[in-house]
Amino acid sequence: MNGHETHLHKETAHKLARFALFSFLVTFILARVFVFLIMADLMPNMYCFVSGTHVHHLNYGIFLLAAVAGYSVFRRPTGRAAEITALLYGVAMGLTFDEFGMWLHLGGSYWQRASVDAVIVVSALFGLVAFARSLRKLEKHHFWGFLIVMIVVLGFGAVIYIAGSRVGEMVGQPLRELESASSP
Repeated sequence: MNGHETHLHKETAHKLARFALFSFLVTFILARVFVFLIMADLMPNMYCFVSGTHVHHLNYGIFLLAAVAGYSVFRRPTGRAAEITALLYGVAMGLTFDEFGMWLHLGGSYWQRASVDAVIVVSALFGLVAFARSLRKLEKHHFWGFLIVMIVVLGFGAVIYIAGSRVGEMVGQPLRELESASSP
């Protein structure tokens, strides 16, 4: 592989990571909104039940992840097909990691903090892949700027953690009560 092909691959990887990050975040937000609206009886119950068992949307995400992985391995999409594949990958990851706390603890409330934390970590990883090239350039040419960016990122992480704890204290119990009241 010559240098030109490597450069094109890296450009594509950054672009595809941005597609995946976008669809991942949109899917997570929409899943949370829909679940809240269903539990609050503000929209029809669209949950899938098989023999009385609620099929959680993380299962759809797992099947979609398997399909996207198989397609990516066997077809090696490029161009527009790669962009659509990246969008579907983000959707699958969003559906799966939205219920991370439930599969980590094998049950419990949908509103577990672990799910939100996992979404933040996955978003950060997607963001690193999407924007690593510009961060690397910043590090090489502007050490102090890079240091400031790292301090801001760490500070943002601390703020998110503290704010998440406070929000969890304020709305966690009402959300769990809403979930309990809406269970079949």
